[in-house]
Amino acid sequence: MDIHSSKTMKTARTLRCSIKLFVLCHGLLQFSQLLYSAYFKSIITTIERRYGLSSYSSGTISSLHEISNSVLIVFVSYFGNRVHRPRIIGIGGLLMAVSATILTLPHFISQPYDYDSVLHNRHDICNLHGNTSDPDCSRDQSRQLADTSNMWLFMGFAQLLFGVGSVPIQPFGISYIDDFAGPGNSPLYIAILFAVSVFGPAIGYLLGSVVLRIYVDVDKTGLGAEQELRQGDPRWVGAWWMGLLITTVCLFLTSIPYFFFPRRMPSEDHVDNDTDMSDDFKKPEVSLLDFLKMFPRMFINLLLSPLFLMLILAQCCFSSVIAALATFMNKFLQQQYSATAAYSSLLVGAVNLPAVAVGMLTGGVIMKKSGLSLKTIPRFSVVMLTISTLLCIPLFFMGCPTQKVSEVNHNLNAQNGAQNSCYSNCSCPPNAFNPVCGSDGVEYISPCHAGCTNFTTDPNNTHRVQLYTSCRCIPGSKSHARPKSCPNNCQHFLLPVMLVISLASLIACLTHNPMYMMVLRSVPSEEKSFAIGVQFLLMRVLAFLPAPALFGTAIDTSCIKWKQVCNKKSSCGYYDNNILRNRFLGLQVGYKIMGILLLMMLGWKVQRTQEYSLEKPEGLL
Repeated sequence: MDIHSSKTMKTARTLRCSIKLFVLCHGLLQFSQLLYSAYFKSIITTIERRYGLSSYSSGTISSLHEISNSVLIVFVSYFGNRVHRPRIIGIGGLLMAVSATILTLPHFISQPYDYDSVLHNRHDICNLHGNTSDPDCSRDQSRQLADTSNMWLFMGFAQLLFGVGSVPIQPFGISYIDDFAGPGNSPLYIAILFAVSVFGPAIGYLLGSVVLRIYVDVDKTGLGAEQELRQGDPRWVGAWWMGLLITTVCLFLTSIPYFFFPRRMPSEDHVDNDTDMSDDFKKPEVSLLDFLKMFPRMFINLLLSPLFLMLILAQCCFSSVIAALATFMNKFLQQQYSATAAYSSLLVGAVNLPAVAVGMLTGGVIMKKSGLSLKTIPRFSVVMLTISTLLCIPLFFMGCPTQKVSEVNHNLNAQNGAQNSCYSNCSCPPNAFNPVCGSDGVEYISPCHAGCTNFTTDPNNTHRVQLYTSCRCIPGSKSHARPKSCPNNCQHFLLPVMLVISLASLIACLTHNPMYMMVLRSVPSEEKSFAIGVQFLLMRVLAFLPAPALFGTAIDTSCIKWKQVCNKKSSCGYYDNNILRNRFLGLQVGYKIMGILLLMMLGWKVQRTQEYSLEKPEGLL
């Protein structure tokens, strides 16, 4: 009776829970996880502007979760087959939902967003009759510094918590699928998993494009309130916090189903694998302390495999490029082609990331149909990645220099002469940043620095300045300035650049699934979870953790005018566009070339070995 009941329960559970259902649920959870990650990447430049951060600081914040993830990934390797993998994945998803909620707290505890404006006070306009310059550090500026400190505290903790929650997601999920999928279906399932997941970033960037059109303090001013700022204004800050509340709900809902999956299920090949699984559990138990002692030796033994080491290092090179594009693609488009934060997020989500999804899925189909071997995967990858790299070369020439900005990159020799004296009696705040475009085609960092003594408001919106007049620093009898940055001459390059980047991404992603399956099949089956853990550890430590900070530093070195708050460097006001473009793209091309060279070495090494099949082997390949 007991045996019959056990079989009946097992059959019922099998009907309810299949590996296909797990692939669906895991795809949705990774979709939500990447929705969160991509949305945070899409708003990082807005947070940078709101809290006065450098690109290095924003890049560091965006990758902080990799620290906790890298530390705990070691324990995932130990607990691989010793825990209820679906349940641990569900707990991780709930932790990520909590971290998304914590990320919104800086908005709710900060003072309302304050920006330079002649409508708030007269300091930003030329005042010839008094000496009313701001003190070095006003009360509002002190509050801004305090808000920035609170932002670091909450976002740092939230990112570290997110890293903890994301630890089991891919290692446990992929090994669970590979354990119970049919021998020929695992590559296709993993390809589908990644293809479904990549739409998370696409939706994340699209969500960013929607909420960044809404003013940041909409919860304080009301949705229909008239605003002085337009979206194209360099002072505009969108409602970055709104999308985080949406991602919280998604992460919570997609985490629940994991608590109903069994610890193990029958394999798709309909062969009872209970014996194999029980053999694993009959192996002598190793304590956590013993495992930590064994880990360095196991880690070194794995790295002593030339195939595994070169393959992981190549993946780290390409992952560094992915991390850089995810974090700073929006900023690159905004600075080079004057795209708004919302529009740049729309382009990334609607053009670039769907191309990535198509590339990943096509790579999985190629893997399934052609049965690429360990010999042919490196050759295939080298050809595809070389084509992708060559497509990046025209991007170096698709750009324009920074517009003329007075006393930044224009009239530099006149700083102590006529140009400076034209507003020397205006009592201009030293930290003013309210760009205006003069009638002479030159941009000025504020109406005061243009010597403007008066302004007119928009008759249709009295909360918005229409024109600054009587500008002493602008030549001409009817000198005036408009409240916006001067137009960029390279806006027509925006869509062609996105198409070239998307095509290069699609071709590069054809190699994603073959290289991933090569990792899975180059280690013994009993070391699969450990190898995946080491792979993710190295990719985080060598790529996803340092790359955003490295690329952020490169971007910061192209800054030619820093904003100041209380005599401390804040965010960058103006970049040298030529230097920014060459360094941002040059670093990417350098990483790709290193990865290609490693794959060529890998292909040469594999040629000296026997032909390997990527079908499930019996033992070590």
